[in-house]
Amino acid sequence: MNTPSTEHIRSLNDHLNIHFDRSWYDDLEARMRKNGPWDDWTMFQLAYEAEQSGLISSFDDLQCLAHIPQLKPLTHQIDTAKKVLYEMRGRAILADEVGLGKTIEAGLIIKEYLIRGLVRKVLILVPASLVLQWVRELNQKFGISAVAQKKEYMWTQYDVVVASMDTAKRDPHRDIVLNQEYDMLIVDEAHKLKNKKTSNYKFVIELRKKYCLLLTATPVQNDLGELYNLITLLKPGQLGGLGQFAANFVVDKRMPKNEDKLQEELSKVMIRNRRGDGDIEFTKRIVKNIPLRLSPEEQALYDGVCDFVRGRYSDAQGDIGSMLSLVTLQREVCSSRDAVFLTLVNLFKKTAEDSPLRPKIWELVELIKSIQANTKAEKTLELIQDIGDKAIIFTEYRASQEYLLNYLKERNITAVPYRGGMNRGKKDWMMDLFRNRAQVMVATEAGGEGINLQFCHNIVNFDLPWNPMRVEQRIGRVHRLGQTENVNIFNLSTIGTIEEHILSLLHEKINMFELVIGGLDTILERFEKKTSLESSLFKMWAEAKTEDEIRRQLDQMGSSFRTVRDEVEQERGERAPIRAILNAVGQSVTPEAEASH
Repeated sequence: MNTPSTEHIRSLNDHLNIHFDRSWYDDLEARMRKNGPWDDWTMFQLAYEAEQSGLISSFDDLQCLAHIPQLKPLTHQIDTAKKVLYEMRGRAILADEVGLGKTIEAGLIIKEYLIRGLVRKVLILVPASLVLQWVRELNQKFGISAVAQKKEYMWTQYDVVVASMDTAKRDPHRDIVLNQEYDMLIVDEAHKLKNKKTSNYKFVIELRKKYCLLLTATPVQNDLGELYNLITLLKPGQLGGLGQFAANFVVDKRMPKNEDKLQEELSKVMIRNRRGDGDIEFTKRIVKNIPLRLSPEEQALYDGVCDFVRGRYSDAQGDIGSMLSLVTLQREVCSSRDAVFLTLVNLFKKTAEDSPLRPKIWELVELIKSIQANTKAEKTLELIQDIGDKAIIFTEYRASQEYLLNYLKERNITAVPYRGGMNRGKKDWMMDLFRNRAQVMVATEAGGEGINLQFCHNIVNFDLPWNPMRVEQRIGRVHRLGQTENVNIFNLSTIGTIEEHILSLLHEKINMFELVIGGLDTILERFEKKTSLESSLFKMWAEAKTEDEIRRQLDQMGSSFRTVRDEVEQERGERAPIRAILNAVGQSVTPEAEASH
């Protein structure tokens, strides 16, 4: 290669017009000779600290924590995110007990993967009632630009999409979703995927995904095959083939073997934090049972409905539709005259004109017309005024809800409704109104699932479900992680009615308010092997001849429940049943939890 001549280089320089700026050097040299002036030391220090803050000191630290100043995750949530990132390679079942913040853990994981550039496109499948809640939390707490899926084009034009499972798996959305390649898939309430024959399971297994999180407080109830299906969905082959899994770990579908080895395998794909682990603390529950005596007119209506139901009970044996109507009548009359009125009118319309039942039904309708007051509503108003703070009132019936809303409005109490049937936008609006403006939310059972109400710490059970799990779900909306106040639970019950007996069973005989989901659900499932608790209660009430007989049978039911609870607790201690295995998995999540055990 020929070396260019000096003249050639000069020619090139002239042609390229290259200039060197050395003014900074001359300025620096002049300052050094005169020992200044120098820039402000404080400004230099701030610039130095800014540069330092941008440095990554350790790959093992979560980078996302510096980007979410509005959120302070708890220790177990940070440890969970680290374990998913470093040990489970982004595929895990988050199986914390209810109220410990699985959504926060998932948000941390998404944010961390986004910051590291490992994830861009994310699909989050949740129950329809939780779509907006997920979107709000991701945006407000994590600064993640998530959107709620509404139109077809949103599947392809947005990176982080939150949608309901039912929407995603139906046409025309199904083909669009299946044709996408997702960096991360998150499924909330993932216990609904336990049966591999369901359309949900088949849809999720077809989705193209690199990382995957399954969120559920109850990854398995009574069947080890359900656990195998979930883990196979997450990491195929982790537990071998079904035959190999059965040979290695299953005595029968409810009883595992080789528990230590099974726990070791589960700990590779599942994280389970429990309420008793580490520094996880909850405020107290203060339960106040309020017995009320009905007015003579209300008592007459109750007695009339009871006589009618008992008279019809023997005729309805075997007729499921008639039995359900009787159950509904019996429960509604304990709620409000408005609730039972609609059912009686509809029953009257459906009854043949020559039926001897029509006069009896109409007699009850006439009784309703004579009732001018509502004992429960009056007590509820008194409670709300004494509380002087936000409160959520739960009722099972839409008619009772409407009555309460009007009753409170007429007495200058700001109240908003929350119920099933509202679209996502209206539910979200009602939540915002309750949070920022209204003193009271009157909710049907739709308010007992999914929503978070930590800003409220007062619950009024206007009427109580006969299923303890539904009572606990109500309380769980308020008594959860993030609640800073003790939670007041006011249970209204009417003296001399089935309500009085139900409250006695729930509170005194099975100590329902001392239990939480994770223990209560297991006990109920064992208790309800043959028939549901609700059905047993109705049958007992309809067949009993006297109050003493009802009390005696309730005592027997309470004893049976306590026996089942003792069996479950004993099995947990022996680490034999499925749930004991799951809880043992949780012990390895945090060093603090290990040390405490």
